[in-house]
Amino acid sequence: MASPAVSIILPTYNRTDYLREAIASAIGQTFDDWEMIVADDGSSEDTRAYLRSLDDPRITVLWLPHTGVPSIGRNAAIHQARGRYLAFLDSDDRWRPTKLARQLDALRGSPDCRWSYTAADVIQPDGRPFPRGELAPWVAHAGDVTERLLTIEAAIAIDTVMAERRLVLDVGGFDEGQRFGEDYDLYVRLALRSPVVAVDEPLAVVRAGDGSNYSANRTLAYEGWVQLYARYAATLPTRRLRAVARRRRAESLLVLARLHTGSGQPRHALRTLWRGMPGAMLAFLPWSWRAGKEVVRAGRAAMARR
Repeated sequence: MASPAVSIILPTYNRTDYLREAIASAIGQTFDDWEMIVADDGSSEDTRAYLRSLDDPRITVLWLPHTGVPSIGRNAAIHQARGRYLAFLDSDDRWRPTKLARQLDALRGSPDCRWSYTAADVIQPDGRPFPRGELAPWVAHAGDVTERLLTIEAAIAIDTVMAERRLVLDVGGFDEGQRFGEDYDLYVRLALRSPVVAVDEPLAVVRAGDGSNYSANRTLAYEGWVQLYARYAATLPTRRLRAVARRRRAESLLVLARLHTGSGQPRHALRTLWRGMPGAMLAFLPWSWRAGKEVVRAGRAAMARR
C-alpha cells in the first residue's frame, strides 16, 4: 500500500465530544491523502467505543496504557506514521477544511523549509470565540525563528504545525521528560535544523483551557520553563542564543518565586530565588534588584505565617 502524504498525529484521553469534532475536522479536509493515528491514553469505555466505531480505513488507533503524558502518545504515533509529513491535532481542537492543502502548498512553495505553522483562532471551552482584546496580536514569523521562539515572540499552537516526519525523527521527537513546554521544545529543535514557513491564515481552532487549578498549573508550567531554559543555556549552539536562554530562565525564576509567594509558599519562593541567583545575576543585571524585591515580599509573607 502506498504511503500517504500526511500522517495526522492525534493523542487523546476521554473528552469524547471534543474528540468527535477533532476527527470530523480531519475527515472534512479538502486534501484527502492522509492517514490518522490516534494514540489513546487509556480512555474510558465510552471513548474507546467511539474510536472502535470509526470505519474510515485511514484511521488507526493505538491502545496505550494511561500515563497522562501526551508526548508519550505522540511519539508512539510518530513511530507508526508512514507519511512524508506529520500534522498534529489535539483532541479538543479542530482544523478548518483547507488546513492540510494550504500548508502543503506553502511547504512545496518553500523547498528550503521542512516545517510550517499557521495562525489559529482561539475559542473558550464552550466553543464561544475568545475575546480578541485578551489575546496578543499574532505575527507570522518565518525563516530562522529560533530566537523568537526562545522569547515567545513566535506564537505557535501544536495544531497548526506540519513537519517532515524525517525531520521530527532526526531531532528526537517530543521530550517525554518535559511535562510543560514540550511542544515549544520541539519547535526550537526543529528551528535549529530548518527555517520555517508561516501561513498567515487561521487554519486551526484552538480551545483554551477551562482555568481549573489555574495557580497550580501556572506554577508547574514555570517550573517547566525554568528547566527548559536551563538546558538551552548550556546546549544551544551560539553564544547569543545561550545568553537569551539565561535571561529567559532568570525572568521565569522571578515569576515562579512570585507564584510561590502568592500561593502561600514563601519558603519555596526564597529557595527558588537562591537556586537561580548565581546564573541569573550574570545573565540579567537588573534581575538582582527585582529579585531583592521578591525576597522582601516572600520574607514578609513567611514572617506573617509564623
